Amino acid sequence: MQTAEAIAPTLANDTDEVLMEKVGDHIALVTLNRPDVCNAVNVEMSRKMLRIVWLIEHDPEIRVAVLTGAGNSFSAGADLTELCEGQGRNIADGPAGFGGFVLAARSKPWIAAVHGHALGGGTEMVLACEMAVAGRNSSFGLPEVKRCLVPGAGGAFRLPRSIPRVFANQLVLTGEPISAQKAEQFGLINMIVDDDKVLNEALKLARGIASNAPLAVQEAMKLLRMAEDHGDDELARNTIRSIGRLMHTEDFREGPRAFLERREAVWKGR
Repeated sequence: MQTAEAIAPTLANDTDEVLMEKVGDHIALVTLNRPDVCNAVNVEMSRKMLRIVWLIEHDPEIRVAVLTGAGNSFSAGADLTELCEGQGRNIADGPAGFGGFVLAARSKPWIAAVHGHALGGGTEMVLACEMAVAGRNSSFGLPEVKRCLVPGAGGAFRLPRSIPRVFANQLVLTGEPISAQKAEQFGLINMIVDDDKVLNEALKLARGIASNAPLAVQEAMKLLRMAEDHGDDELARNTIRSIGRLMHTEDFREGPRAFLERREAVWKGR
């Protein structure tokens, strides 16, 4: 199995469209790295993101990822130049969807660290994350209708699940951006912080997650995702199955033992 250390050198060149580095023992920091075009997503960025998502999923040492953008923006969405060249399908094609990310099969939580603009596919990448921290001067929007498009990377169906329907209608149908303050009011993001503290706060949130039993976090994520589409009876049955799977792990025995011995738990992920 490849680890982050084994593959990271090929992804850490400052000219790469996406950068990845490990922060501490269990956190991956992923940076969209096309600051000269507001981190617009092109074909190559999508391919790199697909590879990095795969790596994070298959590295047992990584428990949570933070996604951010280089420069002054999170992401302006799809690269319109490549769209006009007919590359739209390559930017969003395949089972992982737009940016190699929005529909990717993931069992580990991702946190968006947003500064500057997150527009179009940028907002949709935020919606694909489990949590989001935003700077005071950041903004969010789905301007696709202004270009005779619709939000094609999950915005049209994830936004109404994340915020009240009338506000989702407003964002999608007007195409107008909203401020971080409005995004927090609507429930689109977890918190607003000063622009220069966005990454630190996102990493703080990540450390809180990474300190927990990784298998329990992954089982909890399954249940949280099911809550959108299933009834209480089925969710109760799935909860019992999740607990049953956890009861057969080493970490399940470690948790109570560490509590009784008044020490930090040492999670093995097995």
